[in-house]
Amino acid sequence: MSTSTLTLEQEFNPWEAQAARFDLAAQKLNLDEGIWKIMRYPSREIIVHIPVLMDSGKIEVFTGFRVQHSIARGPAKGGVRYAPDVTLDEVRALASWMTWKCAVVNIPFGGAKGGIICDPKKMSQTELERMTRRYTAELVEFIGPEKDVPAPDVNTNEQTMAWMMDTYSMHMRQTVTSVVTGKPLALGGSRGRREATGRGVMIVCDEAIRKLGLQRSSTRVVVQGFGNVGSYAAKLMCEAGYKIIGIAEIDGGLYNTNGIDINALFAHKERNRGIQGFSGAEPHDPKELLVADCEILIPAATEAVITSRNAERVKARILCEGANGPTTAAADEILADKKVFVVPDILANAGGVTTSYFEWVQDRQGFFWREDVVNEQLKDIMVGSFAEVVHYAETHQVNNRIAAYMLAIDRVGRTIKTRGIYA
Repeated sequence: MSTSTLTLEQEFNPWEAQAARFDLAAQKLNLDEGIWKIMRYPSREIIVHIPVLMDSGKIEVFTGFRVQHSIARGPAKGGVRYAPDVTLDEVRALASWMTWKCAVVNIPFGGAKGGIICDPKKMSQTELERMTRRYTAELVEFIGPEKDVPAPDVNTNEQTMAWMMDTYSMHMRQTVTSVVTGKPLALGGSRGRREATGRGVMIVCDEAIRKLGLQRSSTRVVVQGFGNVGSYAAKLMCEAGYKIIGIAEIDGGLYNTNGIDINALFAHKERNRGIQGFSGAEPHDPKELLVADCEILIPAATEAVITSRNAERVKARILCEGANGPTTAAADEILADKKVFVVPDILANAGGVTTSYFEWVQDRQGFFWREDVVNEQLKDIMVGSFAEVVHYAETHQVNNRIAAYMLAIDRVGRTIKTRGIYA
C-alpha cells in the first residue's frame, strides 16, 4: 500500500499509516521478502483485563495492552500511556515507531509500547496506583531489564514508573531499578531525562536552520502542545534565542508576534493549571496556529494533527515532530510538494529514548553521570543521527521521513539477517 492510496479512514489509523511508510521504504531498499514479513508485524501482542478496586468500593475492569514489535537489536523499549481512546492499532503503531526510532539513533533497543483504556483525570491517585500495579503484575513475565523496559508517555509520569519499578521488584524479591526508565532521581532516574525529548527537538531544529541558512534570532516558532515535550522544547528554544510566537493547546491557544516569555508562561501554567488567561499573549484558535506564518512548526501533542485537510495551508519552512505520528502519510506528499523540510518523529523526538538508554546504562552500572555529561552525549547522538538521515535522503533522493525509515529498516534488517532464523 502506498501513502497516496490510503483511504480517509486509513489515513487516521496510525497502524495503517505506519505500515504504508514502512512498505514504501522497504520497497526502495529492495528489502528481502522474508525480512520484510518479519519486520512488518509485531512479534508479540499482549492484552490484559485489569480488575481494580475503586475508592467507591466498586470493582472496575480496565483493558490494557503491551505490544513488543521487535527485540532483534536488544530489549524492547517504549512508553505506557493512559487515555480513554487508546486502541490496539495505536499501540501497535507506536511500538513499531519505537523500533525505527531506536535504530535511527543507533541505540541497542527494539520497540514496544503499552497503554490502558481509562480516563486518568477521573481517577484518584490511589486508583491509578492500584491499576498500575495490577497492570505491571500481569506483565511481569514479559518485562525486565533484558526483555522490555517501559517508560512514561501520555498521562503517565515519574510516579507511575516508581510504582511499576516497585511492583516488579517485589515480584523479583530484589530491587531492580533498570526495569523502567523515566523514574525519579532518588530511584535511579537520570539527570536530564525530564527535559530530554524537548532538548532533542531543539538540537535537531538547530541543525535544520543551519542546513537552511537561518538564524535563531530571526526564526519564529509555533509549538502545538504544552506538555512535557512541547513545554521544554519551547523553554529551551526561547532561552537559546528563538522567537516562540505561538502555543497551541487542546483548550485554546496563545499568539504574540513579538515572542512569548516561556518562563513566565511556565509560572502561569503552574499557578492556574493551564495556559488560558496568560497576559503575555493574545488568545488564538489552536487549529489556526498550525497554519500560522512561521519558520518552524513543532507538533508536540498527539497523532494526526497535520493531515490531508490542512497540510496545503502549512506555512512553516521546517516541520519538527515532537509528538509521535503527528503528520499523516497522506499529508507527507503535500508537504513534500511544498518543499517543507520535515524532521520526522522517529528522529526529532528520539531525545527521550536516547536519554532513557543512558538511564538504563547508569542503573546497570550503578554509576550516575553529571547532567552536562548526559546532555553532551545526547547532543552527539542527535547531531550525528540528523546528519545520517539527511545524507541518506540526499543520496537516495527521498524525503527525510522515508530516509529515516530506510536507515532504520536497513539496520534492523541486517541484524535479523545476521542472527538468522531460529527453527
